[in-house]
Amino acid sequence: MSDINTNQVNINFASGVTKAPKLSIELLLRTIRLGIKSLWLHKLRSLLTVLGIVFGVCSVIAMLAIGEGASHEAQEQIKNLGSQNIILQSVKPPEEQQTTTSSARQNYALDYGLKYTDIKRLRSTIPGVTIVVPGRIIREYAWNLDKRVDCEVVGTVPWYPEMRNHPVEFGRFFTDIEMDEARPVCVLTAEAASALFPIDWPIGKTVRIQSKYYKVVGIMSAKANAAKGDLPESTAKASQNRVFIPLTTAKNYFGETLIKRRSGSFEAERVELHEVTVKVHNLEDVINVAGAIQTLLERYHQKKDYQMIVPLELLKKAERTKQIFNIVLGSIAAISLIVGGIGIMNIMLATVTERTREIGIRRALGARRRDIIIQFLIETVILSGLGGIIGVMLGVIIPYFVTLFANMATIVTLWSPLLAFSISAIVGVVFGIYPAMRAADMDPVEALRHE
Repeated sequence: MSDINTNQVNINFASGVTKAPKLSIELLLRTIRLGIKSLWLHKLRSLLTVLGIVFGVCSVIAMLAIGEGASHEAQEQIKNLGSQNIILQSVKPPEEQQTTTSSARQNYALDYGLKYTDIKRLRSTIPGVTIVVPGRIIREYAWNLDKRVDCEVVGTVPWYPEMRNHPVEFGRFFTDIEMDEARPVCVLTAEAASALFPIDWPIGKTVRIQSKYYKVVGIMSAKANAAKGDLPESTAKASQNRVFIPLTTAKNYFGETLIKRRSGSFEAERVELHEVTVKVHNLEDVINVAGAIQTLLERYHQKKDYQMIVPLELLKKAERTKQIFNIVLGSIAAISLIVGGIGIMNIMLATVTERTREIGIRRALGARRRDIIIQFLIETVILSGLGGIIGVMLGVIIPYFVTLFANMATIVTLWSPLLAFSISAIVGVVFGIYPAMRAADMDPVEALRHE
């Protein structure tokens, strides 16, 4: 009964074609309604066909969102280092490290790393260097009553927050006067503050490191702490738990020789500065200044006891990696769209075979090849368009759940849904042309004989 109704609709449509030789809006709307009715006759088959496009579009958007989120997070970490900064870090020479580990009971003090004389050379010989931030890093336990945190004690200077894009959220950073007088004051990271003071407000209280007490004057921003690229080699836990004190205080209280006691022996390291941050006046000169610093340090450091990090170079590499990452993820996800398009072609070819007699009747009543092609193309576009719309909605929702449950940053850009939907529409047209052409090329006489 449904076939009779369908044929009747098709006959009416074909008769309408003879009255309107040109494709009018009314005729187009009538063709769309006819296409929807034809697809609705096989609901399950149409649904399964649409799913291929849905999963393709959804995967394109979701994978691009995950890639964009990971890239954005990496770039933000690099930006937190400062695009105009050059970061120098002391590194233990591999050969000396092997020497100390092989002598179990030998008392041996390693002398390596950056020196105060290196800072003087940088300021006096390299033009374009405006600000230098030295720093010493000591691994120690910080105490508040019975609360203990394994942290990094960072001896630095008052202009550290501005140089390293690490702002103070509560309270303040220590001042030049406190620096000059080597006062026992400190600033905690948000993680260290919450671990040491889970209930009390930390500002104004004291924390104990070894046998010395330090007054808490500020708490750093938690957002900046996420950037671990600015830290020397250490564990993630120690990176988050940091205590900032004046450099002069660190030098007076801890000295320049750090002793690590072991059973039966000890290991001593003499490091004047663990980290030096150099700010270049002009962004365009960063690469040239980095090369000059590298040449200068190589002259006075025979052993490779330092490493240099140029955030600007890292940022450029991250941007290139982002482009490659998006291309790879988009290509992988686009394959599923192609598979969905092949599914549409397969179903439309089967539909052409099923509707052979209908096509013959329409051709006999005056429908032209163009009308048959448009009819089947519209049905294909309806399938791919509906799948594209559903896929876009799912593709926008899925990254939210990825962020919620997997704790991964995801960013859905405006262009990714537009790109995915456009590809789905193009896939529908491309893979629908052949079935439509095959339907239009049928001989009306042979089509009428088809049972």
